Amino acid sequence: MIIDSGIVTSVYEIDPLQDERWGRFLEEHRLATIFHAPEWLAALRRSYGHRASAVTTCSPREPLTNALVFCRVRSWATGSRLVSVPFSDHCRPLVEDEEQFQHLVSGLKQACDRGVEKHVEIRSADGGTGGMADSASFCLHRLDLRPSLGELFHAFHESCIRRKIRRAQRAGLTYEEGVSEELLEKFYQLTVLARRRHQVPPQPFFWFQNLIACLGSKAKIRLASCQGQPAAGIFTICYKTTMTYKYGGSDARFHHDGPVQLLLWKAIQEAKEDGILWFDMGRTDWDNPGLLTFKDHWGGTRSTLTYLRYPRCAAPSLSHVPTRMAKVFFDSAPTKLLTAAGNLLYRHID
Repeated sequence: MIIDSGIVTSVYEIDPLQDERWGRFLEEHRLATIFHAPEWLAALRRSYGHRASAVTTCSPREPLTNALVFCRVRSWATGSRLVSVPFSDHCRPLVEDEEQFQHLVSGLKQACDRGVEKHVEIRSADGGTGGMADSASFCLHRLDLRPSLGELFHAFHESCIRRKIRRAQRAGLTYEEGVSEELLEKFYQLTVLARRRHQVPPQPFFWFQNLIACLGSKAKIRLASCQGQPAAGIFTICYKTTMTYKYGGSDARFHHDGPVQLLLWKAIQEAKEDGILWFDMGRTDWDNPGLLTFKDHWGGTRSTLTYLRYPRCAAPSLSHVPTRMAKVFFDSAPTKLLTAAGNLLYRHID
């Protein structure tokens, strides 16, 4: 399909889940991440019905050299829109320059002008803007794993990270890893506890099931327990030269024993053994100083994620509930009600 972009350069729309060129293109492109990958896009479709597409200037007879991947989000509650891509921390356009980005995004913007789509959002565009407005900004922490394990450990904050790791080891916390249904159940209950503390509904259980089914060996759950009680869990994804720490949960009763620090250290050690070069700690809101400081203590580097939107408009959010009302709900709501709220809401936000 050729999109009429009004520009001399033709722009083609492809299905990244069907186009045989997509996998090879991502393997060869240095900026491709798990959020561009067919596995992530397949989990989105299986969980929420979001259909993935990509636009490129390469004809069907040519190898892919550029692309902008996105999903069509259809919601009766929050409107129809194009997002690159839902539930990703970052999914930059895989383009060579600003002119190429403008070519690719032009047809998507025209769909908004015609009223077919509410807006188009691009997450973490580097450099050019394609005539789009900044809509949100986040902090991204990444840890360079090329130094030795000793050098990495020495760079951690002494009291907040190194001491906590040693404490967890002395406390005899038990460690499990894998993707079994039993491990997922334990991990999910920890995410529910964490989301309750943060006054946000938990992601649906089926989202994690589908991630595991689609990602295969790329996904892993790590769990630390104290005297048989799950204390903390993290969900990591490996893709190419990066391990991404995507989700986590914990029981606040065990925070003093350092289970989260232990799990992240275990993940970093494994990444080093497997030749992974980067540990992506994910995005953080700038107004969350506690989490920003925690990630700073691991010795990584900060960068700014900029989300672009056309036309500029407010994003669907779970943070608009009045504070007092939210506190009462999250403090007292039964777990089944919290998970039901997540099952409903996450189909309409991204």
